[in-house]
Amino acid sequence: MADLNGAYYGPSIPPPKKVSHSHGRRGGGCGCLGDCLGCCGCCILSVIFNILITIAVLLGIAALIIWLIFRPNAIKFHVTDAKLTEFTLDPTNNLRYNLDLNFTIRNPNRRIGVYYDEIEVRGYYGDQRFGMSNNISKFYQGHKNTTVVGTKLSGQQLVMLDGGERKDLNEDVNSQIYRIDAKLRLRIRFKFGLIKSWRFKPKVKCDLKVPLTSNSTNGFVFQPTKCDVDF
Repeated sequence: MADLNGAYYGPSIPPPKKVSHSHGRRGGGCGCLGDCLGCCGCCILSVIFNILITIAVLLGIAALIIWLIFRPNAIKFHVTDAKLTEFTLDPTNNLRYNLDLNFTIRNPNRRIGVYYDEIEVRGYYGDQRFGMSNNISKFYQGHKNTTVVGTKLSGQQLVMLDGGERKDLNEDVNSQIYRIDAKLRLRIRFKFGLIKSWRFKPKVKCDLKVPLTSNSTNGFVFQPTKCDVDF
């Protein structure tokens, strides 16, 4: 048997291999897409956010192109006639009213139609609302078209007027000419060729001076009034 304590002259012995241990990525950040799917959803949220930003930019560019092609003009509202047969505030702050209104709606655009899905008319004296009507049927308005619609505000309403509003009402009672605001709430869509827009909710305000028709001695005649349109 060979002497184990003697010198060894054979081939060299390779050093032992080092074993590496993976302890994972420290911190909360995400690296490649595989890590995202495996460890967290932050990268997925980032991708979704970038997609939404891209869609918003494309929609903005499309809206700009449509505007440059069609050049839309604002819709015009007028109150062409108003008939007030009653406007009385009793000692218990109940206001009895009877008001008929006729509106003209003008679409001046040559290439844009308008869908009126809802028209709600409200009556105001000062800051106090005294009536509401939504009986105007929905309709479509074509290019360069004028449409006439009418509604009635009738009934009684509890109103709490402040000092300034009571003073204005006393002046209106003496003159028999009443300062009434008609406010419209709309739900409309525009049509560009075959394309229909999303729904808009513009607000329309008409500052009116309406004579009491039971009094024909003051000589005041209602004048057609242009309304302010706010998109």
